[in-house]
Amino acid sequence: MIITMAECTTLDSLLEMGFDRNRAERAVAHTGNQGIERAMDWLMEHENDPDIDEPYVPPAGNTLSSTEEQIQSPTETSEFIDEEGDSKQPMTEEEKKEQVKRLEDLMKARQEERRERERQEEVDREKQRRKHGQELLQVKQKLQDDEMKKLADMRRKEKMEDKLAKQRVKDKIARDREERARKFGGGSSSTGLSSPPSEAPPQCPPENQGAPPAKKDYDDCRIQVRLLDGTTLSTVFKAQEPLAAVRVYVQMNGANGEDFNLITPYPRRVYTDLDMEKPLRELGLVPSAVLVVTKK
Repeated sequence: MIITMAECTTLDSLLEMGFDRNRAERAVAHTGNQGIERAMDWLMEHENDPDIDEPYVPPAGNTLSSTEEQIQSPTETSEFIDEEGDSKQPMTEEEKKEQVKRLEDLMKARQEERRERERQEEVDREKQRRKHGQELLQVKQKLQDDEMKKLADMRRKEKMEDKLAKQRVKDKIARDREERARKFGGGSSSTGLSSPPSEAPPQCPPENQGAPPAKKDYDDCRIQVRLLDGTTLSTVFKAQEPLAAVRVYVQMNGANGEDFNLITPYPRRVYTDLDMEKPLRELGLVPSAVLVVTKK
């Protein structure tokens, strides 16, 4: 069997370059004895394979096995013949060293190309990761902006309703005063002789005592919230704001994405989803209250 120069020297060249025999045999076998460069490329691509250092067992009829047998067979000629049939002498030690040096330089160049390619791939992955992170941040910011806008619209609506309610109360008080003035002032001109007694000051006290002083109406409500980790949050809401506004405030400042309940410790009360739509005044949390966050 004729053995070409490349087939004879690929395995030896890899061994002289310092590659383990198991790795060298695998590279030659898997590349089909197509040259040292192909074998080196295969080694660099598969250097992290889990079985790269295990003894190589070639299948029956493998080219590498038949080649090695012919190389080691004492009956075969030790003279190498190239593909054109020209007889060539084996390489000298100097030629082998020169070839090994050339192959080592080639391998270093290939490794540098591989490292550069891996660096570029890492840069591309980092760019993609940052782009993805920015997109997630933009989506999160948009959701927060929409939530804040919705909350602001709700507060404006509640302020307007509160203003209208106050105006209705003022109008009612004004009408009551006018009615009392007409009621107590109309009977003062009934008779001529008895006018002094009727015009006497005793008629004034009923006007001053007409209605008992109203209970103070608080517009603001101070809420203190004790979080799961023991820290507290404190802020001021409008008395007409729903309990949902407090829940949103806790979610944005200390809930860390966890689902939770709001309760009052004394007297103990767990607020439900239906309570979230009720104003703080209706829930008895005005002018101030302490709420506790608990896990669901």
